[in-house]
Amino acid sequence: MFSGPKATLAPGLVARHCSAMILDTDFVRAQFPAFSEPSLQGQALFENAGGSYACRQVIDRLTRFYTERKVQPYAPYRASTLGGEEMDEARIRLSAVLGVAADELSFGPSTTANTYVLSQAFATFMGHGGSIVVTNQDHEANTGPWRRLAERGIEVREWRMDPETGHLNPDDLDHLLDETTRLVCFPHCSNVIGEINPVAEIAAKVRAAGAVTCVDGVSYAPHGLPDVKALGCDIYLFSAYKTYGPHQGIMTIRKGLAEVLPNQGHVFNGYDTSKRFTPAGPDHAQVAACAGMVDYLDALAAHHGLDGPQAVHHAMRETEEDRMVPLMDYLTARNDVRLLGPQTPSNRAPTLALELEDPAGKAVALADHGIMCGAGDFYAVRALEASGVNPDPGVLRLSFTHYTSEAEITQLITALDQTL
Repeated sequence: MFSGPKATLAPGLVARHCSAMILDTDFVRAQFPAFSEPSLQGQALFENAGGSYACRQVIDRLTRFYTERKVQPYAPYRASTLGGEEMDEARIRLSAVLGVAADELSFGPSTTANTYVLSQAFATFMGHGGSIVVTNQDHEANTGPWRRLAERGIEVREWRMDPETGHLNPDDLDHLLDETTRLVCFPHCSNVIGEINPVAEIAAKVRAAGAVTCVDGVSYAPHGLPDVKALGCDIYLFSAYKTYGPHQGIMTIRKGLAEVLPNQGHVFNGYDTSKRFTPAGPDHAQVAACAGMVDYLDALAAHHGLDGPQAVHHAMRETEEDRMVPLMDYLTARNDVRLLGPQTPSNRAPTLALELEDPAGKAVALADHGIMCGAGDFYAVRALEASGVNPDPGVLRLSFTHYTSEAEITQLITALDQTL
């Protein structure tokens, strides 16, 4: 279980901007071996939306499992028993952080695979008929599998974002929801727009209409694992390799819903809601290593005197908002770039997509200045097209997390000034 001392303002936690709590960057970065790796010195990672560095706690657990416990788990001999216990530990501790029951959490090879499996379950459950709602703000992984259900006789309705701002207006759902609607799929935040959508408000509206919600948290979870129970959504998905962990997809499914959706796993696993949506066997080592993500959150809580995972979550967000201020001030002052999404840090993730001339060439030029970033459509073709951006060449994307230092932000701004 997540543990940590009661909240006090520890020396490493700096108060800024009134009540904002800024994490101790030196301590944070000491938890990530990449920051002491000689080959990466001078290189600032601004492609975290594509995958974060792994924390030491995850790497240690993965190494231990492969070294000491790489056997079939849950047998009576010691190596096997310990391996199974580590896998169970990951499920129990992660579900506690997310505010759900342990049997409401499932692992899979990726969020894309998990979403596809869910879409097949819903297709069978709904049969020929009914409707679902998707958005054009989404990454393809959380919209493509659902849109293909039109081939199975299910009506697919599109909840469209504002083409100027990228905003998804919850009021626009009113004309999309009716007695035929069974499911609404939307992102916690887009991987190019960056705005944080009001999940709890949307989930309440959808629940009142008699439907369920599936939230793609891939672009939000790196900035703090949410309290899924408090959000009120029925399904929440994210990727561990973007939350400092191994390459696993993690999803939570409300138990009552999981029990009525058709089993997609082995027939003998149908009774277990944590296995019903995993057609293949789990990656034992990577599942076990996911407990290292909670170890990391525990370490942050203990060092900063924070009480529980949501206090760490808030400190992560406040640290990121603090880092965004100078960068967004710089970008919004320029007349040769267009920043997609919100123009202030308070309601966005630090994933900044820029429409500008020759984004791929700019990414190459920035690499010469030690800035690791990317360009393209980032599987968000619909969101870019809705924003009036040609997916080819797409955008330059700069994305960071709470472990990004002030010095790296300065390095980025200096590099942008020399390349734009």
